[in-house]
Amino acid sequence: MNRKPKPISPPMSPPPLPSIPNSQSHKTLTLISLMARKSSLLKQTLIVLALFILAVYAFVNTFFSPPVAADADTTFNKLSQQNSNIEFKSSKVKVYMYNLPTKFTYGIIEQHSMARGGLVGPVADVSMLKYPGHQHMGEWYVFSDLSRPESERVGSPVVKVTDPGEADLFFVPVFSSLSLVVNVGGPAAAHRYSDEEMQEELVEWLEQQEYWSRNSGRDHVIIAGDPNAMLRVMDRIKNAVLLVSDFGRLRVDQGSLVKDVVIPYSHRINTYTGDPRVDNRNTLLFFMGNRYRKEGGKIRDLLFNILETEEDVVIKHGTQSRESRRAATQMMHTSKFCLNPAGDTPSACRLFDAIVSLCVPVIVSDSIELPFEDVIDYRKIAVFVETSAAIKPGFLISTLRAVTPDRILEYQRELKKVQRYFIYDYPNGAVNEIWREVSQKLPLIKIMINRDKRLVRRESSEPVCSSLCTNQSGLITSL
Repeated sequence: MNRKPKPISPPMSPPPLPSIPNSQSHKTLTLISLMARKSSLLKQTLIVLALFILAVYAFVNTFFSPPVAADADTTFNKLSQQNSNIEFKSSKVKVYMYNLPTKFTYGIIEQHSMARGGLVGPVADVSMLKYPGHQHMGEWYVFSDLSRPESERVGSPVVKVTDPGEADLFFVPVFSSLSLVVNVGGPAAAHRYSDEEMQEELVEWLEQQEYWSRNSGRDHVIIAGDPNAMLRVMDRIKNAVLLVSDFGRLRVDQGSLVKDVVIPYSHRINTYTGDPRVDNRNTLLFFMGNRYRKEGGKIRDLLFNILETEEDVVIKHGTQSRESRRAATQMMHTSKFCLNPAGDTPSACRLFDAIVSLCVPVIVSDSIELPFEDVIDYRKIAVFVETSAAIKPGFLISTLRAVTPDRILEYQRELKKVQRYFIYDYPNGAVNEIWREVSQKLPLIKIMINRDKRLVRRESSEPVCSSLCTNQSGLITSL
């Protein structure tokens, strides 16, 4: 018998929520809103606090306890610097100085002293003799530099080697300028010394040396500071790098700015050690020197005629002596400008006396070549006047009177900056600058050596590459 299914009851609805009066509902919503605002403010406060903590941590970490990575970077940088120093040192030009027979070095000092009565005869140890002071004693300072231990040659652009097989260049330390004056100024005659014989003997000795013959002397360096030094044998040594004061006595195939190095005279005036000033320099223009010279130096007599009657100008005829140097020191240290006209050759010692005295040089020498012009702009330290203009009455003086005290101070400040370049016994002075310029010749020397090896024949009338750029005393007016 079939049963009827039981009827299913419908699901029960949830009991209705109790109704909230309107006022109570408003209070509840306000409370919820306040809680939300407090929560948001709390979050903002926590975020700011976290950022502050991070900033403090970063500051402390950076300045008080660098990370290990920074130490690694520092170590790497130090190693890199050390490697650079090693590479720089190894890249220096290597110079070998010949151990010449003493008759070409200390023997000349001995002969000079004997000619003046300082010695009655030869001495047992000539190396104890003192080189006499004169305007071309740069040869002594260059020789002395390479005679010192390498540890004492701080800042030198070249390194001395004792093995000629390692050398890039070879220095021939002959006292060629002192040799010229051995017999000058001494007693008349019992002593016999021949500079020309010395030159011949030196070249004969060089031509027997393996390294001179190997490249015809092109990688050799010879100092000939006096314009007349080594002139008798110049054609036999002209391939070498010559250290000269100017090119006044050399032909264009013997010397040039490309191949050779212009070196300063050794100043004979005490260096001015004070600060740049104008108020203590009451003389406008000063000159003391030989009034009568040959060749380009004839301008001196003309300038004497023009200037000797000018007010606040001191121009005197004088020769080298201890008294003259003392007087010149006083005048150069108290003059605004110092006149530097050409002598028998374009340059003269008084230019370098003026520079170390902070006396602004007035250069009247159209053919002059100057030392270290790759690093010194001489327009900042000197006044250049063409010869043709300088001999016009009134022109030179009116030009100098127009220079203001402030401009003179500018000249003096620039002179102060470059004084060291012209002082041979300064630790980083003239000697280091000479070697710097010599080392820059090495690429050209290598070119000429290799070129000579491949050339079969050259006409004698053809100019050689190493004899270009000498100042020929002319203005370029067209191309």
